[in-house]
Amino acid sequence: MSDTPARPLAGRRIAVLEARLTDALASLMERAGAEVVRAPALRERPLEATTEVVAFCDALETGGFAAVVFLTGVGANALLTEAERLGRLDATLEALRGAMTVCRGPKPVARLARQRVPTKIAVPEPHTTTELLHVLRGLDLRGQRVGIVHYGERNDALSDALLADGVQLIELCLYEWVLPEDIAPLEHVVRAIIDGEVDAVAFTSQVQVRHLLHIAERLGALEALHRQLTTHTVVVAVGPTTARMLAASGITPTVVPTKPKMGPMVAALGDHFANRRS
Repeated sequence: MSDTPARPLAGRRIAVLEARLTDALASLMERAGAEVVRAPALRERPLEATTEVVAFCDALETGGFAAVVFLTGVGANALLTEAERLGRLDATLEALRGAMTVCRGPKPVARLARQRVPTKIAVPEPHTTTELLHVLRGLDLRGQRVGIVHYGERNDALSDALLADGVQLIELCLYEWVLPEDIAPLEHVVRAIIDGEVDAVAFTSQVQVRHLLHIAERLGALEALHRQLTTHTVVVAVGPTTARMLAASGITPTVVPTKPKMGPMVAALGDHFANRRS
């Protein structure tokens, strides 16, 4: 009897660009039968921001924020790490427990919960800037001060929209997304995609899209990669933000799960290949 229902990705070669959770995503793919090509497309590099952290903590501890927004668990962790380094962790945690904390997704919620900091508002799925802005605009923040702990780059769409609404911002960028130190796996994946050796590419963030295309451009292979991604290779986006970045690059994702999580993404990819067989 065929093992296709239990292993819907059997015989498929999938490129995984996820960096922090590479093994977790690869394991999900492999349990579904896939051969996984690992090519982490980014790393998170800490930024020196002592002055900015001090100002942020000062405002937080004096009740100066109408809301404090966390975009990622990594950002929340970085703030707490910096507060501890400055000898201000206890005061920061106490202030956060009394603040209007808004978390874009489940990871900052979980990170704050580890320190017994409740999340007052958890942004609903699919956890994009659109949902976050809808939540913040419901708080009537015009003329008030809001703290934002960004992800690996400034969320210009979020910040610019809030500033246009008359919100005062104090923003923190504590790390940045950069290319991995070893780009050989990414170069290998670019060539493998072009040569038709990969059945699908799984994108779990918008920066992965930019970095893969950047590597292809450095190799003089951008046009060839783009042609393969738009004609033959199955392109998977974990959620709408990543899907929009692909679309902005002229690549229509083949598979986008209804829930922006790795498990549903793998299941949706399996369904796609199962439907192609039938």
